[in-house]
Amino acid sequence: MVSTYNKFGKMLFQKAPSLSRTILSSASPELHIHDKNSKNANDASCLKRGFSMLDAEFFNDSKMLEIEKGAKELTIPIIKANRKIVAATNGGLHYPSSLVFNSKWKHEETQDDAKNFDYPSVSGVTRPENEEDIAFMTILELGHLIRTKQVSSEELVGIFLKRLKRYNPVLEAVITVTEDLAYKQAKEADQLLAQGVNLGPLHGIPYGLKDIIAVPEYKTTWGSTTFKNQVLDIEAWVYKRLKSAGAVLIGKLVTGSLAYDDIWFGGRTRNPWNIEEFTTGSSAGPAACTAAGMVPFAIGSETAGSITYPAARCGVTALRPTFGAVGRTGVLSLSESLDKLGPLCRSAVDCAIVLDVIRGKDPDDGSSRKIFLDDPFSVDITKLTVGYLEDAEMEVVDVLKSKGVNMVPFKLNYTVESAQGILNFTMDVDMLAHFDNWQRSGEDDEYEAQDQWPTELRRARVIPAVDYIQSQRARGKLIREVRESFTVDAFVGNATDWEKVCVGNLVGMPVMVVPVGFEKISDSPTNSTRRRSTVTTGIYAPPDRDHIALALTMAYQAVTDHHKQQPPIDNLGPDDEIQNPPKAMIPPRILKA
Repeated sequence: MVSTYNKFGKMLFQKAPSLSRTILSSASPELHIHDKNSKNANDASCLKRGFSMLDAEFFNDSKMLEIEKGAKELTIPIIKANRKIVAATNGGLHYPSSLVFNSKWKHEETQDDAKNFDYPSVSGVTRPENEEDIAFMTILELGHLIRTKQVSSEELVGIFLKRLKRYNPVLEAVITVTEDLAYKQAKEADQLLAQGVNLGPLHGIPYGLKDIIAVPEYKTTWGSTTFKNQVLDIEAWVYKRLKSAGAVLIGKLVTGSLAYDDIWFGGRTRNPWNIEEFTTGSSAGPAACTAAGMVPFAIGSETAGSITYPAARCGVTALRPTFGAVGRTGVLSLSESLDKLGPLCRSAVDCAIVLDVIRGKDPDDGSSRKIFLDDPFSVDITKLTVGYLEDAEMEVVDVLKSKGVNMVPFKLNYTVESAQGILNFTMDVDMLAHFDNWQRSGEDDEYEAQDQWPTELRRARVIPAVDYIQSQRARGKLIREVRESFTVDAFVGNATDWEKVCVGNLVGMPVMVVPVGFEKISDSPTNSTRRRSTVTTGIYAPPDRDHIALALTMAYQAVTDHHKQQPPIDNLGPDDEIQNPPKAMIPPRILKA
């Protein structure tokens, strides 16, 4: 807003006598306060004239001044960086926008000739005596118990519902328990099996959905006070896919409010490995519930870190898939060119199974498409060349090398310096378009964390259209440079480094979040605490190569057991008490939507 401020404010301030400011500067403290208030009032008056040109005069004085400050500190530097990248040459001959227009009136489903993955067989699995052990079994193990009639789907629902109700008061990870629906779907699953009908590996398996995914007759709150009673008469595409595979929905899990971070209208979701710590990232409920054995798997979403961050914090295996691999109809939209749905699971095998069920063309999502992946269970990893970055966890590098993978030092090179700014512009402007009325009506004042979407979206109100397009052209340049630099089949690196999160989401590349161990928590209250900090890494692949990241993670997990560990939750260790509110706070947030 600085340019508007200059245009409409310069003449006014030139008329103000400089002598009066000199007198006031040497006057009493009361006059200093009056001078400051007068200046703010004058500044806001000038800003109002500029905001009126944008049809945005609904902001009060303090919000306009906040927006002006944000424009100086963030918006204008990003604008200048993007202009430097793509706008120096006239004619638009280089760096086309990454926004793509499709003139089809309806995206019709075509014949799907993609084959399902060839899942490994499981045999000899017997039902554990302890329900705790059942809760941490994999999808294939639970499926074997169901098909061999050692447990029914209805029994599994009872086991997991009991855990949801037991641990949710501590973790604050569940918004709605779908108990009636769960028992209905479980009963149907058991009846089909009795008739000899098997719908596949998810038949009768309970799971949870992030509460931005619509399910008819149940609230879809988006984690927000404004929408906490909202019921959408929409059946989300991903829910349809899971229902058709026989999976059983037992809960709508916490999303950070409007899919931003881990704060929602009912509290803030905690990490089962250290419940004085929060999950970070808006797929908070899917990550915490999967880690705590409250669901065998869950569906989360990511626009910029919301699968990777909470999965890493809670120590679960997760896949942020290639952009467009999973349809998004019936799901809260932040940004049509960034939003992705993906599984949070016990293992990479489970991730592969869930991806196989939910992938495919959604006829009502113009960005979704058929992605013909090779079978990750058939990939010969000894034929792969995999890079590793300086921040890669070397245990993963060493294990893969020992299994015959050609591991080489690697660096992802690109010249675009404003990847984080490009992502902010893309997400914030798109999000504001979806919540324009929410902001105009002042409902953003009810938002649970005022330093999150309210500040981001007020700043987005004054991003010029031309500079939004420049950011998309800069994104196109970034995509081309990453493609040219991607000379390996995959690479290993930090999954939560903010630059990598931004670049990965802008390019649309898949990444596996891989648990690789644990560390002692900082400032431990007792030497005997069982609480831990999880250690993870990422395995990144090019777009449409999710099967490679899955295969490499499965190879690593075949000889390690970090992903099999169970968090203490409420079994913390002798003399280890949890303070409420927690004393161990995470550092100030950066944008993780």
